Amino acid sequence: MSTPMRPDEPCRRGRWPRLVRRFAPLGLALALLLLAPTIWLRLASLGHIHDQGRAPVAIVFGAQLAPGGTQPMPFLRGRLDTAVDLVRSGRAKAVLVSGDAHGGSGDEVTAMSRYLVAHGVPAHRIVVDGYGLDSYDTCRRAHDVYGVRRALLVSQGFHLPRAVSLCRSLGIDADGVAAGCRGCQTVTIAYNTAREIAAAWKAVYDRVSDRPPAVVSPANQQLTAALQG
Repeated sequence: MSTPMRPDEPCRRGRWPRLVRRFAPLGLALALLLLAPTIWLRLASLGHIHDQGRAPVAIVFGAQLAPGGTQPMPFLRGRLDTAVDLVRSGRAKAVLVSGDAHGGSGDEVTAMSRYLVAHGVPAHRIVVDGYGLDSYDTCRRAHDVYGVRRALLVSQGFHLPRAVSLCRSLGIDADGVAAGCRGCQTVTIAYNTAREIAAAWKAVYDRVSDRPPAVVSPANQQLTAALQG
């Protein structure tokens, strides 16, 4: 025997669709607001992330090192392997490795430079910037300190819209080249992809405020020499 429906039950059932209709536009507006910087970065980088093209320099963004502080983790190893391929194929002549020389996991740029040399990139083609403390600083210093005006940016696909947009907005004719991540766990990639939502807000703030990099340095001619040597 079925249970009799209470008199107020149809009203309760009808209440939820009305609430959904009422608050759905607000939810959509909040979602668009939350994602607005991410959408801007993707639009600004549209057409500039691909596996073609060439440039005088490839910029490799630093990332965490493995325990011990001498070997790259999968994210960074994928970026470095891609940079090696760019140099071998003639698509880039020099490599600017940019990261934190005093990072929590170790000296990122020294480990990056050693890895590149061990895999066949001539040492005189590598320039090290140990003050690329974040993506904005890497782009700003590449332009202001090392005189980069055209570059291929090497990082994972989830990071490239932000990197490309920042570098292009700072005066570098930049295209992104997606690096692989052999050995990366799906959950790690998902976490870093979601993290880009917050990072996009910081990128917009950094660019709109036109903040100087954390470390301001005079012009450096090392990259010019690497390209001429």
